[in-house]
Amino acid sequence: MMLMSAPSHQRVFSPAAVVASCVGFVLIGALQAFYGPAIPAFREEFGLSPSAAGLGLSAHFVGGVAGVLLFDRLYGRVDNRRILGASYLLMAVGSAAFALAPNWPAALAMALLAGLGFGGVDYGLNQLFAVGFGHRSTAMLNILNAHFGIGAILGPALIGTVGARHYPAVFLGFALANLPLLLCLRGVRGRAPQPSEEATESHGGQVLARSLGSVLAVFVALYVLHVGIEAGVGGWEPTHLQTVGYSAGVAATATSVYWLMMTVGRFLVAPIALRFSAQAIIAVSCAGMTVCLLLAAVPGLAPYAYAGVGLFIAPIFPTGLPWLQRAAPRARRAGALVIAASMVGGVVAGPALGKAIEWSGTRSVPLLLAVVSALCLASTLWLIRTTRTR
Repeated sequence: MMLMSAPSHQRVFSPAAVVASCVGFVLIGALQAFYGPAIPAFREEFGLSPSAAGLGLSAHFVGGVAGVLLFDRLYGRVDNRRILGASYLLMAVGSAAFALAPNWPAALAMALLAGLGFGGVDYGLNQLFAVGFGHRSTAMLNILNAHFGIGAILGPALIGTVGARHYPAVFLGFALANLPLLLCLRGVRGRAPQPSEEATESHGGQVLARSLGSVLAVFVALYVLHVGIEAGVGGWEPTHLQTVGYSAGVAATATSVYWLMMTVGRFLVAPIALRFSAQAIIAVSCAGMTVCLLLAAVPGLAPYAYAGVGLFIAPIFPTGLPWLQRAAPRARRAGALVIAASMVGGVVAGPALGKAIEWSGTRSVPLLLAVVSALCLASTLWLIRTTRTR
């Protein structure tokens, strides 16, 4: 089931704008990844406890959710170039002001401001890519989000290279890197095409009105759960591997490989998405993710199994968006709901998984996550059945 390609004169992105969008996703991936490695410097400079220093990333995510919801309110009413331009500027101003903040409350306010721009770029480009490339939208979304992974890998490496104490220079450099992207916004169409009702119905997947609420709820659940797994593996894999006998160095390297496989997986699935439906890709991804998490409970297989989790989880976020567009074309805010839900999932995953581990022990990490992954698979199968062509 595919969206109809937009006519060539209705192209949403010029080639230069596509490249700039991918660079933009490298930047937002790096921005999100800057905060963690810089925590020691935050603590030293402002005299913070670990929990207080961790509020920097929390403020970023709060701003991100607000940015998603704000962009969604403006989408279709205001020129897309203006909204994206404002989002890049908010990231630039917020990051520069964060670097120069005289105290921690001011820094948190600026992290929230940068997060506001982050959310606008994240939602805006995902939304435009979901409707802007016709039957190639799923492939293009995977390529776009793979660049987010590149940024998430490069961000900590950059902080590690220059030293955490020099984080202000990194944030200032990030702010400057946003500005050239403003010049490429001329290649973005001001109004994105909306698929007509006839086109959507002719390609199947539109749900009945009475099913729409349930479909949206299950899509939101799928996004919350799979991002919870993503964050849970990233946060707890090192601890689990050390608990079952691996050295700290091996555990850290295996976790880096997990994030690398997420990026590789999105590039690999791009050509596959041209031949197979989003539903099939997500179903296989959830099944493979569940199997790999079960295998991660075997100590000798754990590092390799976690790499497999990264490979299988990679396509779910970008591949689900075009499927959602087809399944619920009349739900204008559907994309904003699931992207905001993904951010909430990342925030909630840590404390929730931590409480479960306190009860069951660190060795249970992969099994706990496997249960969540099985729920993702069940949600996907329900959505396939409900959104099947009527």
